[in-house]
Amino acid sequence: MEEEVAVIGAGTAGLIAARELGRAGIRALVYDQKKVLGHPVRASGIVSLRGLDSLGVDYRKAVTNTLYGARLHAGKSTMRIESGTPVAHVLERQRLNELCREQAERAGATVITQRRITPERLDTINRGGSIIIGADGAVSTVAAHFRMGPLADYVITYKAEFHVRLDDARNVDLFFDREYRGLFGWLCPNSDEILEAGIGVRHGRMNARRAFDRFMERREVAEAVGNARMHSGQASIIPMRLRRRIVDEKRKVLLVGDAAGQVKPSTGGGIVFGGNGAIMAARAIQGHLERGKSLMEYETSYKKRFAADTRVHSMINKLYTRSGTKGMELGIRIMNAIGMASLLGKYGDMDSPTKTMMNVFSGKQRVTE
Repeated sequence: MEEEVAVIGAGTAGLIAARELGRAGIRALVYDQKKVLGHPVRASGIVSLRGLDSLGVDYRKAVTNTLYGARLHAGKSTMRIESGTPVAHVLERQRLNELCREQAERAGATVITQRRITPERLDTINRGGSIIIGADGAVSTVAAHFRMGPLADYVITYKAEFHVRLDDARNVDLFFDREYRGLFGWLCPNSDEILEAGIGVRHGRMNARRAFDRFMERREVAEAVGNARMHSGQASIIPMRLRRRIVDEKRKVLLVGDAAGQVKPSTGGGIVFGGNGAIMAARAIQGHLERGKSLMEYETSYKKRFAADTRVHSMINKLYTRSGTKGMELGIRIMNAIGMASLLGKYGDMDSPTKTMMNVFSGKQRVTE
């Protein structure tokens, strides 16, 4: 089939890009090597309400739990950040992808599964004049083939699910320790009866599975899991920095989502940044096809919107990874002493730390559903 745009990868970002292209009347074909989109799930789906609303996806059928806050742990210190209103949803990623696919196909896009796109096929598509969107994840064939720069920084995560009866399914627990260089450990209630445990470590620092096994020995974690059996153990790569290039103007190649490195470095979450990047990429392609505008407008608009927040997210990551256990323990004590937990619960924005600071100084509360 002839296409104006070939989207490689049918994850959330790729399908959102196809949806936007279809709505603009642009023929888009989405290729994915999997038979079932989003399976197996290799990333947690904790997404802020405001971030979800920005994607234009009717995500309600994918929600498995609603979170109201978080508990931060370091050493013997704990900070409880809680809100009286919902802060984020936990999503079933496979179901989210199905909903995104339905939207894309209703808009006119075609999704082809079980189709692996080789470098040779990429060259054929490229020679045919089609624009290519690489939405094929952190280990991107598109990015590698068109030499758009390696992942300069990434973490390896390992997570698993445990079937337990939870007394509190409203809060996620985050654990900071000097061993978790790169990210942190977490306990997330995916539902009233499913608890996800996970760990993220910077590549080369420590084996992720070994770090996970040690994490499971923590008193708080062992007590939460009890004697429950582990299910669905999975490792994954999360980029922590934007690639050197996300647009190749000459060859008409754009990267979105994890392939572009569009994540929050503080948590590794990529649904909101990647989804918005996909919307911007589609708009840039529309401008290019209809008015001859440069595809570089995509990279420019993405950096204009997210550069400041990404820098602050990176600073937060460096703060907790370099402070070590004692440094984070002291930091939590200080934040508790000055009432920071209350301020974050009232004014915090998961996706935008710059908006959080503006809200604190202006006294404007977070907007939720």
